[in-house]
Amino acid sequence: MLEYQIPEKIRDLVPYEPISGSYRVRLDANESYQNLSETQLQKVFARLENEVSYNRYPDPMAAKLCHAFAGYYGISPELVTAGNGSDELITLIYGTLFDPTMKVGTFAQDFSMYRVYAQCYGIPTVTLPKREDLAIDVDQTIEQVNALGLSGLVFSNPCNPTGQGLKREEVLRLVRGVKALVILDEAYMDFWDQSLLQEVEQFDNLLILKTCSKAIGLAGIRIGLAITNPKLSRLLKAVKSPYNVNSVSQIYGEELLKEHDYLRQAAQSIREQAVKLEAMLRKLAEKYPKLGQVYPSVTNFVYLKTSESQAIYQGLQKQGVAVRLMGGYLRICAGTEEEQQILKEALDVVLAAL
Repeated sequence: MLEYQIPEKIRDLVPYEPISGSYRVRLDANESYQNLSETQLQKVFARLENEVSYNRYPDPMAAKLCHAFAGYYGISPELVTAGNGSDELITLIYGTLFDPTMKVGTFAQDFSMYRVYAQCYGIPTVTLPKREDLAIDVDQTIEQVNALGLSGLVFSNPCNPTGQGLKREEVLRLVRGVKALVILDEAYMDFWDQSLLQEVEQFDNLLILKTCSKAIGLAGIRIGLAITNPKLSRLLKAVKSPYNVNSVSQIYGEELLKEHDYLRQAAQSIREQAVKLEAMLRKLAEKYPKLGQVYPSVTNFVYLKTSESQAIYQGLQKQGVAVRLMGGYLRICAGTEEEQQILKEALDVVLAAL
């Protein structure tokens, strides 16, 4: 009798395990520290009570959500496909726009799940290098993508985890220069001003991913959006699961995306806190060289390279502060004034003891 064998492509994968437990301050997940106001919640609750029949399926195209998203960003709704978070859309893209005969490029320092999702579908990935300062070398990337015959290139801009960004003209040059589909993850672009959303319709090889989990502050609701040319957009709508975004999430997203002034102000406030965070970490690095190298950021988090990453990470945990450990690096996201003061005091204690 034949026994089922787990496919080799996923046999060695381990579950994604974020930090668990209770902490005074959580600065590990790049979430917004701003929760919805009572007024915003009441608007949503009223609509849920009046509009949602929980025994009925949601709108399969999430049309009102897509229109609200398009209205906020000034693009056509026909270019937008909604998903249950960007992660669902990434898996959808790998599972339908590529096959195991095609290779996809990723970067050495980027969102780790790009490679995991590709592996799940048996899509070979090629890890492309970055410069020593962790920035993308556009000319080198164009040359490698074409020389290796890659069918796709996926990367985040601004980059998670480095916090660095590639300017609009450089990304456009990259898109024009490669013979591959470019999947551009702009999850953190609300904190910067170099988006390609306004140009996406011009290209047949560009697909942009956006999320409501960062600046918009709906990480618990799970909404992601794919934006691309009309032909590719129709294809994504054809291959996605029919009811992939639930009714509750659609209303939360639609309501918040209508609040243009609030969203811009929220993103600006978070970005200002990130600037303060970076300045504080640079000052601490001067006082305590073991804190290491602080990379410049255009996002809501800061990336550090330090030989003491494990000790600092564990020391902060003992002080009730959670940050993200990434090998020889630490990633710390912006918090409130109070949270960042607690972080500073905790780092003073930890670094003084090293």
